[in-house]
Amino acid sequence: MNARTTALSALIAMRRQNAWADGALKDYTARDRLDRRDAALAARLLYGVVQNRMLLDFYLAQAVASPLTKLQPVVLDILRLGAYQILFLDKIPVSAAVNEAVEQTKTYANKRAAGLVNGSLRTLARRKDELEKPHDLATKYSHPQPLVDCLRASMDEETLEAFLAADNDIPKTALQANPLKASAEQVAAALDEAGIACEPHPWLPGCFLVSGTGNLESLPLFQSGAVYVQDAAAKLAVLASGTAPGMRVLDCCAAPGGKSSQLAAALQGRGVLVSNEYVAARAEILKSNLERMGASNAVVLNETPARIAAALPEFFDRVLVDAPCSGEGMFRKEPAALAQHCEALVKQCAELGADILASAAAALAPGGELVYSTCTFAPEEDEGQVAAFLQRHPEFMLADVLGNVDYPFGSEGEANRTGGLPLDVSKVRRIWPCQGGEGHFMARLVKAGTPRTLPAPGEYTPEEQLWLAAAAEAGKKAKGSKPQKAAKPADA
Repeated sequence: MNARTTALSALIAMRRQNAWADGALKDYTARDRLDRRDAALAARLLYGVVQNRMLLDFYLAQAVASPLTKLQPVVLDILRLGAYQILFLDKIPVSAAVNEAVEQTKTYANKRAAGLVNGSLRTLARRKDELEKPHDLATKYSHPQPLVDCLRASMDEETLEAFLAADNDIPKTALQANPLKASAEQVAAALDEAGIACEPHPWLPGCFLVSGTGNLESLPLFQSGAVYVQDAAAKLAVLASGTAPGMRVLDCCAAPGGKSSQLAAALQGRGVLVSNEYVAARAEILKSNLERMGASNAVVLNETPARIAAALPEFFDRVLVDAPCSGEGMFRKEPAALAQHCEALVKQCAELGADILASAAAALAPGGELVYSTCTFAPEEDEGQVAAFLQRHPEFMLADVLGNVDYPFGSEGEANRTGGLPLDVSKVRRIWPCQGGEGHFMARLVKAGTPRTLPAPGEYTPEEQLWLAAAAEAGKKAKGSKPQKAAKPADA
């Protein structure tokens, strides 16, 4: 197998099984046993096609004699793959792209279709410099027109185009050093020894930007828990919480475990971390990741936030709600999210986020802090969500997100996105893709009252002792079970 066949297999899986790009790519890269170089090319091809699908179709329509809607789906997949190589990748010879596409068509379709693919791609290559360019931003950057219209309402045209262009970039992978297992210096040395090109993140300590790594799960650094995959902007939600040793912390929506592992590192083995995930399969991934990363004082739950709040009212000093969201900020990282996006999804996520926030508020102790975050731009899930929460919960006040962070990042919120409700938008933050984020939005909410005095090192309340005993017992069972393959990289 080669990189082009792997990318095509992943495209077919996405279309037939509604698979997400990262999962499909991982499965087929392993199946085809690609080396690091070919795995990187397969990733480039897959993400390039999915991120530029509307634009590729616009250009193909000028070179293919038949309407694209009349083609077999797999033939259109192959045409898009070939067109991406011809139009976007200068280092791949046109002949190689065309010949491979023809052979794929013979295998996955028929010889007649292979003739159409051959003629169409050669026409595309010949007319490459004469093709009509798209006149609208939606087609140019392959984003749904309703989303472009929504974004246009909150930014000028120049900013909008910069955002859409950044959203179509192929981002570098961010690896966070896990201080429970290794220092940033040790991670940097290990990456260098493994021959992996990396650079320190420009403003986030302990974060490294890498590319061309192939399957991250095969890296000894990943398998040992010394690093985890997490965007730099995603880490800021935990830093904004001001979590300190000895606290009781609840991560409401914790899978796959990136933020929970960071919370565990901030606790330094003291206090209690309750990491919750409602979806059972994701809770197993969460548990595996936290075990691998050495979070000894973490308990994994598979519960609703409402049941946790009912069982442990006003128990936690810090609560993190990284809410399930419409994922508008994740389009360049997981292009399949773009295809699934719709207004109904935004509404559903906003309602779910409001319910989770209500439970988080009930579980938070007086004087405690709640950090709410998303990776979307939808006002109903961001500024509007926080403004509505403050109307329903007068016992909370909005605090500056930067209050617990030593450096500024992102942009302030926007007053025209609050749904007409009052909100000091200077205290919330958003990190646009063109600012190095994935559309992350963050708000910090403080509950009225006096924070509890944190215990001295080694001191625990009876309730905390029960939690820690449960965590220790779960750890023993995990060590006695059969070895499992590494779980999905912690990424949120």
